[in-house]
Amino acid sequence: MDDVAALGRDSASRSGHQARSHALLGGTLENLRASAITVDDDGLIVAVNNAAQSLLGRDASELVGQDFHDLLHRDRYGHSVPRTRCQIREALLTGDTRHGDAEWFARGDGTLVQLSWLMMPYSPDRGGTGGLALLYEAKQPNDRHSDGGHSAPLTELDRLALLAETTTQLTSTLDVDEALHRLAALTVPRLADWAVFDLLTERDEVRRVLVTEHKDGILVERDDLQGPMPPVPAESPMPLSRALRGAASSLAGPATYQGPPDSGIAVEQQRLFTATGMHSAVIAPIRGLRDVLGALTLGRAQRHDAFTSADLPLLEDLTRRAGLALDNARLYQRQRKVAETMQRHLLPQLPVLPGLEMTARYQPAPDASSVGGDWYDAFALGAHAHALAIGDVVGHDLDAAAGMAQVRNMLRAFAWSHPEAPPSAVVTRLDDAVMHIAEVSMATMIFARLTLGNDALWRLRWTNAGHPPPLLITDDGRTSYLDGAHGILLGTGVTRPRPDAVTVLPPRVTLVLYTDGLVESPHHSIDHGLDRLRRHAASLAHRPLDSFCDLLLDQVRPSDNDDDVAMIALRTPPSPEPV
Repeated sequence: MDDVAALGRDSASRSGHQARSHALLGGTLENLRASAITVDDDGLIVAVNNAAQSLLGRDASELVGQDFHDLLHRDRYGHSVPRTRCQIREALLTGDTRHGDAEWFARGDGTLVQLSWLMMPYSPDRGGTGGLALLYEAKQPNDRHSDGGHSAPLTELDRLALLAETTTQLTSTLDVDEALHRLAALTVPRLADWAVFDLLTERDEVRRVLVTEHKDGILVERDDLQGPMPPVPAESPMPLSRALRGAASSLAGPATYQGPPDSGIAVEQQRLFTATGMHSAVIAPIRGLRDVLGALTLGRAQRHDAFTSADLPLLEDLTRRAGLALDNARLYQRQRKVAETMQRHLLPQLPVLPGLEMTARYQPAPDASSVGGDWYDAFALGAHAHALAIGDVVGHDLDAAAGMAQVRNMLRAFAWSHPEAPPSAVVTRLDDAVMHIAEVSMATMIFARLTLGNDALWRLRWTNAGHPPPLLITDDGRTSYLDGAHGILLGTGVTRPRPDAVTVLPPRVTLVLYTDGLVESPHHSIDHGLDRLRRHAASLAHRPLDSFCDLLLDQVRPSDNDDDVAMIALRTPPSPEPV
């Protein structure tokens, strides 16, 4: 109700601004040839004339009621100007008349336009306060390099802001490629026209993984300049070779590589300078905590001024932050690889049952270590019976995976030692073992026996220990959850009889056992997830079983669920042809 009321107040406020805008537009604003915008004392736009709408590429409905500073004011790189450094806002707050040149403003299509401005006190309402902003194009509009291709040096405040933004951007991702693209966007065109990243692999091979240039207002990736590089020479004094060995940062230019190349890397550098037109570059090593990870090259081609030794400390600060981010990302990816290998060994191969299709899927938690407590199993209990199991040990980390392996192995041992025992008896013994032997706090599971009867129909007998119910889907799309035989989860210490349930599986029916990561969401009830699973499974009933499982995972798993998912599905054969 509070949200609805807030929306109502916002809508009413917007309507009030619109009404006042129409009143003013009938008066003095439209008589002004300059682009005119009035704002109230909070900086919200009250009215605009047609000239302002045309200049900014925005309709009045997109402007009125919005914050002038947040919506429009930008620096030359398209970033929002800090409020504490906005002279226009300061003039509004102090009630002064001020003028400024060469400020950047965002148009409706996302492009920037450089304008002069005049802010003066103005009362949009009787008794109110506010300001009137006039925007106009300067007689000699500047571009990014208004001094003929020379770069304005960064102030100390700009340098600190860049380093802070770099830290924020790089520490918020654990993906190497994403981190490199973010650093390229932070440095180009702010510091250079080109950014080049060369990384060392774990086998000390070199790859030029990213080359980007600033072209027509956007960053363009140059695939033709990327790819494998020659090995790092041990003694070469060339800047990139030294950087890849971890030496200090240095300046470089086309003349640096004009002589006979001393290595394959020097040949590639000659090609880079020729292809990019860079006349000046700075090259710095990217160091991790223990090793050199690569090198960053920033180059200037459009700007006439060259890099100097005064630029090296800033570049080294940037690469130091990049090294920490890449170290973390590589460590995370290495952990994922180890975890995925472990998971593949923990999850079993499915048995082949004549006439019966069976497949399984495991999808790791997106933001964890790629291994967890969700598992499935299927194995023979004898000549005419097979076991099916699906389970979830609390957690999604290596400890949960280790606990899952214990539970699965104990289940196999108990089930095999008593192949004729009902599922409830096997799970009761397993629950007791979990309490006294396994390093598991709690777990849920379904354990079932699958047998083929004399009537050529498969029968499922199962017990459920606090797990989401299996889903049955007929060939024509009818669905039902197997809600029977529901008991408490494992590891509670509560002793209660566990029930069994039996059902006959009709021909061409699909049975799905799954873990809660497929249906649970932090923002929806479990009933919502179960209904979502039922509807999607019904729509996919005609699909081949592998396709059915892949699409079910893709369409049903909630995007906001950070749990892993295990799923096992089987499909019974069609009715035998009458003799």
